[in-house]
Amino acid sequence: MKLWRWDRGRQNSGYEKMLLLGAKWPIPFDLYLLRFGEGSSIPPHTDRVESGRHHRLNIVLRQARAGGDFLCDQPIYESSRIKYFRPDRAEHSVSKVKSGTRYVLSLGWVRRS
Repeated sequence: MKLWRWDRGRQNSGYEKMLLLGAKWPIPFDLYLLRFGEGSSIPPHTDRVESGRHHRLNIVLRQARAGGDFLCDQPIYESSRIKYFRPDRAEHSVSKVKSGTRYVLSLGWVRRS
């Protein structure tokens, strides 16, 4: 794990992530700060887990001036700043940031079935 350092996002689409906290027990979770600079995005995808139910709560700290919209086909709850969804079941993405920088606090956990 790379704590407190910027690292490239998994989709290699320009966004960066910084791991703030994480644990594997008693409930596996991670807490990231995500940074989306101009030109970055995340293509549509799902995040598979070996077992259990994956949940993610994203809190938009700063919206980009243009673009950088979160898209999810089955959100559990969604407002302009709060996005709660099941990334293992719902296809989700972030549109290309056209202007500015978008920051998101992202908390994910896996509940065992």
